[in-house]
Amino acid sequence: MKPRISLAETPMPDGTPLVLQEHDGRLYLLVQGQQIAGPATAAVESELARLACAPFRPARQPKIHLIGLGLGHCLAAATQALSQKRAVFSVAEPLAALPQWHRTHIPDSPVVADSRVILENDPGPAGLLAHHGTLHAIIAVRDACPLNDRKQPWTDDPRWLAAAYEALQTGGMLAIAGSRPAKEVSRRLHKAGFSVAEHATPASPNARKSRLMPIWLARKGRYGG
Repeated sequence: MKPRISLAETPMPDGTPLVLQEHDGRLYLLVQGQQIAGPATAAVESELARLACAPFRPARQPKIHLIGLGLGHCLAAATQALSQKRAVFSVAEPLAALPQWHRTHIPDSPVVADSRVILENDPGPAGLLAHHGTLHAIIAVRDACPLNDRKQPWTDDPRWLAAAYEALQTGGMLAIAGSRPAKEVSRRLHKAGFSVAEHATPASPNARKSRLMPIWLARKGRYGG
């Protein structure tokens, strides 16, 4: 059996270690032994980005904002979905170590290979409001999302949802993936003014029976289906 190798570690804002591990050629991000990004999340993250970006393929200069970098599955899928040279992919990642891990351990990461990617460090409401009314889509993975001062994912914070609404263009999309159904997510999104559709996508598309994971697509304005 091949061993798990810890490649790097960095403290998160609350002091909890974030660990990058490699096993049999695959990378994992772990918090207290729990995988928050890796093989178990890659398919859902890619589908999340694909759904979020699909309405904006005709846009001349789509602006996509990602909350957290993770292992880059969302970012890679987004950059592949939108090939426009003038597209902009901003990533709000508060941990300076994560982009460096990409440069060291993920040489084909868009952080390294795609000049359209811009790194920012504020995933909170202020960071969103800096994009006031300009974003086509905001993409976040709830279980890997940076936390607010109450140690909650920013996606659960009404202040953050209000800022996300203001940061989007009319018709823009807030797309959130989760690891389990959560009715309160739809309620919060509706309360923030979004039109919401929920999708269920398999965690392992090639498995006979795969656990379904939710994706919430929240449109600023009337949802078009």
